[in-house]
This record gives sequence, C-alpha cells and structure tokens, in this order.
Amino acid sequence: MPVSIPPTAPTSTPAAIPTLVVVGHGMVGQRFLEALAERGLTGAAGTARVVVLCEEPRAAYDRVQLTSYFAGKTPEDLSLAEHGFMERHGFELRLGDPAVAVDRTARTVTARSGEVFAYDTLVLATGSYPFVPPVPGKDSTGCFVYRTIEDLLAIEEYARTATTGAVVGGGLLGLEAAGALKGLGLDTHVVEFAPRLMPVQVDEGGGAALLRTIEDMGLTVHTGVGTQEVIADEGGAVTGMALSDGSALATDLVVFSAGVRPRDQLARDCGLAVGPRGGIVVDEECRTSDPAVFAIGECALASDGRVYGLVAPGYEMALTAAEVITGKEAAFTGADLSTKLKLLGVDVASFGDAHGTAEGCLDVVYSDARSGVYKKLVMAADGTLLGGVLVGDADQYGTLRPMTGSVLPVAPEQLVLPAGAGGPVALGPSALPDEAVICSCHNVTKGAICEHGTLPEVKRCTKAGTGCGSCVKVIGQLLPQSQDAGLCGCFAYTRSELYEIVRTLRITSYADLLDSHGREAARGGDGCEICKPTVGSVIASLAPTVGASGYVLDGEQAALQDTNDHFLANLQRNGSYSIVPRIPGGEITPEKLIVIGEVARDFGLYTKITGGQRIDLFGARVDQLPLIWTRLVDAGFESGHAYGKSLRTVKSCVGQTWCRYGVQDSVKMAIDLELRYRGLRAPHKLKSAVSGCARECAEARGKDFGIIATAGGWNLYVGGNGGATPRHADLLAQDLSDAELVRLIDRFLMFYIRTADRLERTSAWLERIEGGLEHVRDVVVHDRLGLCDELERLMADHVRGYRDEWAETINDPERLRRFVTFVNAPDAPDPSVKFVPERDQVKPDLDILAGPVLAIRTLEGTAS
Repeated sequence: MPVSIPPTAPTSTPAAIPTLVVVGHGMVGQRFLEALAERGLTGAAGTARVVVLCEEPRAAYDRVQLTSYFAGKTPEDLSLAEHGFMERHGFELRLGDPAVAVDRTARTVTARSGEVFAYDTLVLATGSYPFVPPVPGKDSTGCFVYRTIEDLLAIEEYARTATTGAVVGGGLLGLEAAGALKGLGLDTHVVEFAPRLMPVQVDEGGGAALLRTIEDMGLTVHTGVGTQEVIADEGGAVTGMALSDGSALATDLVVFSAGVRPRDQLARDCGLAVGPRGGIVVDEECRTSDPAVFAIGECALASDGRVYGLVAPGYEMALTAAEVITGKEAAFTGADLSTKLKLLGVDVASFGDAHGTAEGCLDVVYSDARSGVYKKLVMAADGTLLGGVLVGDADQYGTLRPMTGSVLPVAPEQLVLPAGAGGPVALGPSALPDEAVICSCHNVTKGAICEHGTLPEVKRCTKAGTGCGSCVKVIGQLLPQSQDAGLCGCFAYTRSELYEIVRTLRITSYADLLDSHGREAARGGDGCEICKPTVGSVIASLAPTVGASGYVLDGEQAALQDTNDHFLANLQRNGSYSIVPRIPGGEITPEKLIVIGEVARDFGLYTKITGGQRIDLFGARVDQLPLIWTRLVDAGFESGHAYGKSLRTVKSCVGQTWCRYGVQDSVKMAIDLELRYRGLRAPHKLKSAVSGCARECAEARGKDFGIIATAGGWNLYVGGNGGATPRHADLLAQDLSDAELVRLIDRFLMFYIRTADRLERTSAWLERIEGGLEHVRDVVVHDRLGLCDELERLMADHVRGYRDEWAETINDPERLRRFVTFVNAPDAPDPSVKFVPERDQVKPDLDILAGPVLAIRTLEGTAS
C-alpha cells in the first residue's frame, strides 16, 4: 500500500518499510490507529512500523464517559483499545513514555526514557491540557484538575477527608466534575465567570432552565463571578476561595475545569507553526508546516481557524490523516459542533446555529420553568432549521440535528410543545434522507446504518453508537423491527392479550398459563425474568376477580416478583431496605409523626421527607423489617407500596379548608382516592395529585392521573409524568362531581391496566395506543366499546378485596420466615450493612461497599 512520504525522506529500515511515530494515545490517537488498521498500514501486515508514545500509564480510554468512574465503572470498563488490538496489528505502544523532543531535520523523536525513534511520518495527537487560571493559591494542596483517570483517583482519595468542594468552571466538564463531587458526598459549589452555565452550548433561556434544575439537586451555583484567590492554611491546604464580587467561599477541595488549551509545546519547541492563541497549524489534509508531520485532535488548529475540543471532529481528523498517509485524497474543512449529553441527570443538547447568529433568523421557544424544560429551534424565514437548544428533554435531538439546513416537514412549534399541549408531532428518523448523519462521532449516515440489521452489527461495521452514545436510540428506530410482538421468548402473546386470557379463563397460576398458552418450547419450563413478574402483576391485579390469592408472596406468586417485592421493601445500594408507610393525601396526625420518629430513632434509620408527601425510613436490615412494621401497623399505618408497580401516592395541597384561593376540599379528595386505589397492581407505578385550585400547587398535571378543582367541580387530567421524560397530562373531562370523578378514574385505570404493555407508564401508553387521548375518551367517558360496566366491576373487586400486605405478613409466622439474611443462620445480621454518621443521621459506609476494589484501583499505574 502506498504511503505518503516526501520524496527526499529517508526511510528508516533497509527494506524501506516506513516508520510512523504517533505521539499521544488518547481517544483520537486510538481512532487513528484503528483507521490505519482498517487500511492495512500495520506492523502485522508488514507495511509499516507504527510506534505509539503514550504519556499516561494506561492505554486510550473514553474521556467522554470519565465521570462514570464514580458510578462504579473501572478503568478497564472505560478502555477503548479492545484486548489484543495492539498485538494483533503489530503496533508498538510505549506506556508512560511520552515524547520530549522532535528533531525535524534528523526526523527523530526522543522519548522521556531516552530512546530515540526515527520516523518517516510523525503524527501529533497530544490533545489538550486543563487551563488553570493564574490566581494566587492555585497550587495549594487540595487543588485538582479534571482530565484523566489519575486525576479522578486523586480527587476520590482527597475527598475522603473533605466536606465541601468547589468547581471553577460551569461548562461541560465543570458540571461533570460537580456531579462527581456531589456523588462523593461533598457540599458542592460551581463558580462560573460567564452569566450562565454552559455558555458555549446553550443560550440564556437554556442556561436558566439548567440552573434551576441543578440548584434543585442541592448544588450551589455562582454565575457572573470569577475566582480571585484560593485561600490556604499554614500547611498549604485549601480552606476557601475569594471571588471577584468580594464574597468568600469556604471549601476544602477545588477542581479547576475552566476550559482546555491545545498541547502544542512539542510543536513549538521543534519550530512548527502554531496559532496566535495556540494550536498546531494544519491544512485541510491535517499536515503541519512540515509535510512529514501531521497533527490531529485537540492539539491542532484546523484550516477553518478553529481548535476543536470535541471528540467527533477529532475522529474526522484522524480519518483524514489516515487516508492521506495511505495515499488517498481526503480533507478536513470543519465539523459539526452539535453536542448531547446528560449532566447531573439532565439532558442537554445544542446543534447548528444554537445562538441564532444568522441574519434574519427567528426563534421558536418553549419554556417550562417548573419542570426544567427549555426548547428552542432557530429557523430561517423560509422554514429552514438552522439550529437549536434542548434542556431537560432532548429526545428529539437525534432527529432534529440531521435535519439542520433543511426545511422541516411540519411546523416547528409542533416539535417543541410537550405531549398534551398542542398536538405534538413525533417526527421519527424515517423522515430523514439517507445522507443525513446520524452518528456525528463517527460521521455515519442513515443510509449506512440501514444497510445492517441489528445494533451490534451496526456498531461493529460502522462504529455508529460507540462514541457518546446519543445516537443509539435513533439507530434502534431505523433498524428492522421484529414482527414477533410476543411478550418474550416464553409467550407469543402481548401483555394485554395475556391479561384477557387470565381474566376470561380465570387462570390463577403462572405455571398453568405457561403450560396452556406459552410457546411450545417454553411449556413445562421455568419462564424468564420478563414474563414472570409481568404475569405476577397481571394475576395480582385480577386476584379478587379470578379467585387468586391477593397476597403477592403466597405460594408460586413469591417466585414471580421483582426484587423489591420479595421483601415488601425497596432495596438500597448497601443491601439495606427502606420503609415507606402510607400517608394518604399527605395528611398525618402528630401522634403518628411521633411514632415514625420513635421507630427511626430506635432502629437508627435515616429519615427523609419525599416529594410524594411521605416519610422514607432508610437503612433497615431484612431481619428488622417485620419488627419495624409491627410497630407501624400497631400505630395504624399500612404499606405505602413504594416497592411495587402500583399506586404510590395521591399528593394534595391544603385546599379550600385552609387556603384562601382553594375552591374544593383537595385533601379529602386525595385521601379518598388514595385509600380507594391503594395496592392496585399495574404495568408500572402510578402517581396522582389533587390541586384545590388552578394555581396547581400539587402539580397534578405531572401525574398519571391528576385532579384540579374548579368552581364547578373537578377537572381530570391523565397521562402525565415527571422523571427523565416529563409530560403534561391531557384533559380528559371537566367540571365533574365527586361521584363522576371517581367513576371516570376507575374506568381509566382499569382500561390502562387491561391494555398497556409491560413497564409502560400511562404517558407512553397514551401516546402509543391507537387513537390516543380521543380513543381513551371514547372508551372511558362515552363508553363506545361497552366496556365501562365491566371496568367498574373490576375496580369494585379490587376495592372489596384489598388487604394490607404488611398487616397480613406480621400476623403469619410462616410468612415471617422469609425475612432473614441467611437461611442457614436466621439470627445473623448482614455484616456488609454498615453505616457512618452524616448530618446527625446515618449513611451507607461507602468504604465497605467499595470493598477491596478501591485499593486496587488506587494503585493502578504505579510500580509494584
């Protein structure tokens, strides 16, 4: 294979096999090596000697997912070089041995070890370094940057003795660092000099939405101020920061994440041209001012005058350099700066002309400060999509970004309005042309993706979906969909079809259902982890009607339940459980409050008031659950079903009883509804709320079924939810009497339970079901299908058959036998469930959770 080498270049071996030296082995360096391997330019093929000089003690890893280390991923999980890649292709990787000098006349590179490598072609992929503002005290003990795994290891270690952390910089990496500090248990501050967070990616409205959401998570944000000094004690350790507005911030750990700068010192030292603000100058072929030297990634100043700090442009530069080096024509003239990521659990995306700089452009904006959602589309006068900003809900990013530069097939306002607020249009990827780029990390088009049949095949053949991962959902929608609509490999029926079979034939056993209606190969078997809890939920929801036991842990039913249902409690990260007694409508007497306080005190439980107007008690061992619930049941409490796919809470405001704006008794209605629907098993959890007036203090439109009082009665809204993909509920009926309201909710819930898919919230069900809201209205309000009497009977069966699961448990010695940690040692507590004090309460002992892994991780890369 021909190699692009200047005619006068000396070859480095008698056989005239060229030598490529790659300086740097980050994400872009690894992509360059993969591109060489794809083109056959490898040591194993005998076409070139490839030497890679890497500064870090480990091979290339995914910096985009760096923060996931704190979520439990190991450095090995983050590795980009698959096992055996270097050996298979004959690449010589020198870890911990960076280049320190380049002699362009002699065409040699000197490594820190002193070894000298001759080259025919040199590729600089040195990346960037974190910018640390030149403020006094920046080198104090407790100051860190956030760039490498070694940085994270150091932060993790230092944070063990810290209580407060501050991040200087509110951009992409700064917010990632802030999330890491919060996850380490520190009170976290973010200091951003710009007037808003993420000033490069989002506009003022997007920044405001992001700010509200992040502050709601407990982080403190300081915008429009800079760091003037890092204050240290006599021993040189950080104690605080002085800010430019004259205020002071007490902190004992500081992370600088104020942007990056190109690592171009090696190029400067050897006389290569660099830009006035940094970056190794390259042309469209990624060649530097020396034709034998290429520069790619964050160290390069591209021909369009930009230094690109994103991985996708770096990958494109790597491919361009590989093409040119192997004698082909290629050019890098610029790249898409679109980004989509999840910061502190918040979806943030920007694409195209996000700030609306084009002359005559128009903005289409939707903003919901309460739910933290902000969407803006930048449009040209002729309807061409120029760009956009999405905060809080970025589901449409994968479709909108490839449409940038084209006229949208629908009105733009239909793409930003939430479901239930103006007839939203689900513009799927099928509307995209074949040349639309779906994966910007690897520049893969829709047409290239559609040539394959499965996601693993797409990833293997095109690399689409292996970068940031934001395109995976769209890829899945483009691939052929299975024609088998069955629930799983055990049943060819859908969940709703199985519901009808169980109801009509009065089947009370999973084994009977599998043997009579399962796929032929599954009959007589044990089922799978998909169908067992699904059928268990169906039988539980129909138990009073079909004659099954209503207790989910009786007999065969016990083996069908999800993890939380096994012990009627929510499993927590350290193996302990939480207790959530039902507090209907959020109303509670002082006497019951005292009981909860006494139980929490006596059992050493962490206590937290939830957003659902209940009190969570965390940290109970399995063997303590019956003891705790005995005291709670004796005091008049019952299970809050926080562990099950069932009704959780019905929130309420104080209503007309106390509030001067209230027009109905919202508390009484909330209590009545919660007591009516308690224990109702469903395809997914159910949440509700009742607001006493249009001010909507109970946030009813964010619930599966929400009720808002009017002067004429009640308005019923359905299909809302919060969470990762918030949706406003739709108005189903208005000005209802108490009896009419209850009757419609009965019908709505039973119709949902009857027809929804496994793990499908009411919001997704309402959007999926044919005919949507109008069809549901026809069924449950107008009774077009003649089902309403039956739906009401099913609900009446549930109400009549309800029994509190915990009351039944503590009164049955046989049922109590399951609540032990070790079957062979029932009196032995779990030794791994330990706690440490925090803010006058307890929290899980993270050192015990991490176990021996921490010691191994901390020592990685050091000499043994």
